[in-house]
Amino acid sequence: MTEHTSSSPWTPADAEELYAVKTWSAGFFSVNDKGHVAVRPIPGSDLEIDTTEVIDAAVKEGCTFPLIVRFQDIISARVRRLNLTFREAIAESGYTGTYRTIYPIKVNQLHEVVAEVMEAGKEFNLGLECGSRAELMATLALISDDTLLLCNGVKDHSMLTLMLNAQQLGQQVLPVIEKYSEFEQLLVLADQRGLTTANTPKLGVRVKLSTRGSGRWFESGGSGSKFGLTVPELVKLVHELEQRGASDSLELLHFHLGSQIADTQVLRSAVREIAQFYADLHKRGVKVKFLDVGGGLGVNYGGSYGGEYENVESSINYGLKEYANVIVFAVKDICDERDVPAPTLLSESGRAITAHHSMLVMPVIGVHRPDSPPMNTLAENSPPVVRRMASAYKEAKAVRARGALTEVIHDAQEARLEAEQLSRLGYLDLESLAQAESLYWSISREVLRKFTDLNLSPAPVEQTELETQLTDLYLADFSVFQSILDHWAIGQVFPIMPLDRLDEEPVRRGQIVDLTCDSDGKIDQYVSAHVNKSWLPLHDYRQGEPYYLAVFLVGAYQEILGDAHNLLGRAGEAHVYASADEPGNFWIEETIKAISIKDMLSTVQYFPSDLDRRMTELIRRKIETGVVKPAEGMRILNNYTKRLEDTTYCDTEVIRRVEQ
Repeated sequence: MTEHTSSSPWTPADAEELYAVKTWSAGFFSVNDKGHVAVRPIPGSDLEIDTTEVIDAAVKEGCTFPLIVRFQDIISARVRRLNLTFREAIAESGYTGTYRTIYPIKVNQLHEVVAEVMEAGKEFNLGLECGSRAELMATLALISDDTLLLCNGVKDHSMLTLMLNAQQLGQQVLPVIEKYSEFEQLLVLADQRGLTTANTPKLGVRVKLSTRGSGRWFESGGSGSKFGLTVPELVKLVHELEQRGASDSLELLHFHLGSQIADTQVLRSAVREIAQFYADLHKRGVKVKFLDVGGGLGVNYGGSYGGEYENVESSINYGLKEYANVIVFAVKDICDERDVPAPTLLSESGRAITAHHSMLVMPVIGVHRPDSPPMNTLAENSPPVVRRMASAYKEAKAVRARGALTEVIHDAQEARLEAEQLSRLGYLDLESLAQAESLYWSISREVLRKFTDLNLSPAPVEQTELETQLTDLYLADFSVFQSILDHWAIGQVFPIMPLDRLDEEPVRRGQIVDLTCDSDGKIDQYVSAHVNKSWLPLHDYRQGEPYYLAVFLVGAYQEILGDAHNLLGRAGEAHVYASADEPGNFWIEETIKAISIKDMLSTVQYFPSDLDRRMTELIRRKIETGVVKPAEGMRILNNYTKRLEDTTYCDTEVIRRVEQ
C-alpha cells in the first residue's frame, strides 16, 4: 500500500482520518492514544471506554465471536438529541404545537433495544410504530395508556380487532389506513360492536403525495408507492366519516419518503404538501391532531456527498438541526398562512436512533495473498515466454516514468496470457508456468509501488487494476448474510476498521471475506480516505495474535434482516453501559450466547435427538464390523454430541504443532 506521505510518524489521528471516523461516528467513536477504538457514549461527558477492554471483558464472561456489542447509552443519547433538537426548532420558530418521536420497531425489534428506547423516551412521551401482527402483539403489551402506538402495514380483520380492543381499553392505538379496503373493514367491525358515533374508532391515514422520495428508498414516496391512499380516496374517506358524524375520528395524516432521505429539499416539498392537506381538512371541520412525516432521518454511513467519487446513498447532506428546522418551519408557514392551529408533529426516525449503538466484532482467522513469492534464479534453458517475463521484471525495476511503467505491465500481461495458453496446449511444463506466474506478480508489485510513488491524479487504470489484483483476502469469523445483509442485498456501505494497532500504519490492501461458501460472501466497498473504495487499508496479520475488525452502524435493520446462509446463525451479544465507578468506565449488563448448532439445525427440522440416534446406530455398526474399537467409537460419538452445543461459527483457537 502507499507509504505514509508525511515526514512525521504515524499517529492515531492519522488513523481517524484514514477511516473517516469523524464522518460517520456522530461524535461517539474515536481513536485513543493507545491506538484503540474508543467510545464516548454520553454526550457532554469525558467518560471514555476502550473497546478492546470491552472485548476482553466479554470474552471472560463467555462470549464468542462474532460478537455484537451494544453501547446502550448511545440509544438514550440519540433519543434525547432528536427530541431536544426539535424542541429547539419549535422554540426558535415560535411554533405553537409540540413534537413526539415515534420508534418503528421494525428497525430493531429486539426487546432489549425497544425497552431502552422507551425508557429514554419517557420524558419526551415517545411512541411506537408496528407493521405486522407479530409486532402489534409485542407492542400492545408494552405500552401504557399515554403511549401513542401507530399501526402501519397491511391489516387483516384480526389485527383491526386487536386495535379496536386496545381502544376500548383506553390505549392510544391508531390504525393508519394504507388501503381503502382497510377503512371499510374497520367500519364493519365497529358496526358489529354497535359502537356509537361518539366512540367511532380513531384512525390515521397514510397519503400518497405527488412528492417523490430521495435516496435509495425513493419509491416509498410518490403516487407509485406501495402504500397509502390517493387524494380522491382520502376525500372519499372523509365524506364517509362526515356522513357518520364522526369526522373527529380522523386524528392523523401520514406520509413516508423512504428510510434514508438524502436531500432536505425533497423533505420540505413533501411537508408543505401534507401541511396543505391538513389545513384543508381543518377548514372543513376535520380536526386532525397529528402530522406524521414518517421515517427517513438519514445516517451518514461514511459516503461522500458530491464530487467525483460520491456515494450519495450512503451519506446525507444535512444535519439533525436542519432536518428539524425544515419540518417545523414548513408546517408553521402553512398553518400561519391558512390560519389553522399547529398540529403535533411526529417522526419515525428509527434508523437515526439505533444505528450507532451497535457494532459487530469479528476476528481475522487467516489471510490469502494473491501474489506469489519470487522463484529461484531461472535456468539457461528456460522457455522463451519465461525469459520474456524475466526481461520485463528487469525493466520494471529500472524504469520510473508513467509511460514506461504502463508499457512494462502490458508486456507482462501479454506474456502471462501466452504462458497460460501454452500450458493448456501442453507446451509449457508446470515448473515453467510457476516461474512465469511468480515473475508476473513480482512485476505487478514493482509497477504498483512506482505508480503509487508518482501520486498521479486521477490514478491510471492500470494502477487501479493492480490494486485490485494485489488485494489480500482477510478471512473473518462472520457471515455477511447474517450480520450485514444490506451490504449484499442493496450495496449498503458500512464503516469498518481495526479495533487496535491504530498507532501503526496499515500497510496492506485488504478485502474482507466471510465463512460462507458463497462467492458473494465478502465486503467489497469500504469507507476510507482512499479514492479506491474496493479495498480497506489493514495491518499485517500475525498468526496466533488476535486481530479484531469491527463493523459499525449495524444497529438498524441488520440484526433483523439476517439470513441463515450455510446455517450460520445469530451472533452473540454483550450489552454495555457506561459508568465512571466501574473499571474501564463500563459494565456489562447482560451477555447473550450465540445460537448453538443444535438449535440452528432444529430450525430446519434436523432435531438433535434424531441426529444422536442415527450417529449412535452408525457407530454401533462400525464397532460390530470391526472398523473401530469400542473405546474409539465412543470417543467419536461423544465428540459429535459435544459439538452440537457449539456455536455455528469458527473456533478461532490455533492448534500448535507439537515439537518432537
